[in-house]
Amino acid sequence: MKVLVGCEFSGTVREAFRKLGHDAYSCDLLPSDDGSQYHYQCDIFDLLTKDHAWDLIILHPPCTALAVSGNAWYGENMMKHNERVKAVAWTFKLWNQAMAVCDKVALENPVGVLPRLAGMYPNQYIQPYQFGHAESKKTGLWLHGLPTLEATDDVKAEYESLPVNVAQRLHYLPPSKDRWKVRSKTFDGIARAMAEQWGGHSS
Repeated sequence: MKVLVGCEFSGTVREAFRKLGHDAYSCDLLPSDDGSQYHYQCDIFDLLTKDHAWDLIILHPPCTALAVSGNAWYGENMMKHNERVKAVAWTFKLWNQAMAVCDKVALENPVGVLPRLAGMYPNQYIQPYQFGHAESKKTGLWLHGLPTLEATDDVKAEYESLPVNVAQRLHYLPPSKDRWKVRSKTFDGIARAMAEQWGGHSS
């Protein structure tokens, strides 16, 4: 299966698919954190053409302006609201272009404004604790031609027993230049589930 993981620089999802034998590539304006040769450093739209014949596209559009956690800066009448409007329009265009060139497309993003401002309603919400990570990060999945993702290792009981600063690790990360990178990285358990349930083992 030929797979494109768009707006990914960590390589987490790309490598989950490659481990199962798929011809998977990541793409971002940033270089890949792991220095992989299977990474395109370019505009994602350059790869969303019929010429590339992708079998599956998974998209991780930047969420800073889209997430409700940014309402203090990006909400209506706030100084960065125009950036949110542009981010919504760009993500809507991305979603539709991907569906135009591929029969199987997924887009993930935290709880945000896409339903209200773009009419884009996720097919499901998932949590890391459903996939072996005792943490919380409610994330929406928009799916085209794909089944909903099934939990693989539910550790919610463990998650609920942890101190809030541990269970909510991402929320309590101290300020740093790489904080946004850490927060945006896909959990390994979720990446494995995507590869196994949406790709399976390549023949």
